[in-house]
Amino acid sequence: MSAQNRIKAVPWDSAAFGIDCYEIINPDAEVADAALRPGHYTAKVDPLADKRFLHDAGFYYCDTLIEPWCTPDKLARFDHADVAFSNSVALEPVAAICRSAFLHGRFHRDFNIDRARADRRYENWLCQLHGEGRVLGLLFKGEVAGFIAHIDGSLVLHAMGENHRGKGLAKYFWSVVCRHLFAQGRAELQSSISFANIAVINLYSALGFRFRNPVDIYHRVVS
Repeated sequence: MSAQNRIKAVPWDSAAFGIDCYEIINPDAEVADAALRPGHYTAKVDPLADKRFLHDAGFYYCDTLIEPWCTPDKLARFDHADVAFSNSVALEPVAAICRSAFLHGRFHRDFNIDRARADRRYENWLCQLHGEGRVLGLLFKGEVAGFIAHIDGSLVLHAMGENHRGKGLAKYFWSVVCRHLFAQGRAELQSSISFANIAVINLYSALGFRFRNPVDIYHRVVS
């Protein structure tokens, strides 16, 4: 595959950020040097790989992601009488939570991306997932307290509302949702989180998840 063929357009990010966005497949010096069209580029590399070629091509470090994973036998059970979830939650309550929930996303940490546009990117993704029936609303005493969106056993997007953070509730929500997904026949659940998000790392650890597949994220803007 040629270097140009390994530079893939990401139209959903382009729509949110107002600039052409691209992701580099299997980055190396050749493809990094070929990233010449104006736009925003993402490269994902092994943390132990030599990053010199990225720095030489104008890329900058943005984030490190890790993958929590768990099997049914490892999942810790936490029960709370006031905690439940719904697969038919309305969009607006979870969208309102989404607009102010994300601080550790790689686009929020990118100084070349406006915070409001980074928020829009996650909200657009949530709207798409909601339309596909992939969003579970988290309910505390019947009130929407957060959401978990999932695709084929992967918890791809999740957040707690501001009024319900810092109260030790998340482990109850994640525990009941994970049990629900395992009951549907999933042999394994995964997610992807920023290594800087210590609160979520501690959450997954308490639930019995282990961690694998770290990856460093580099960005570049070509004007």
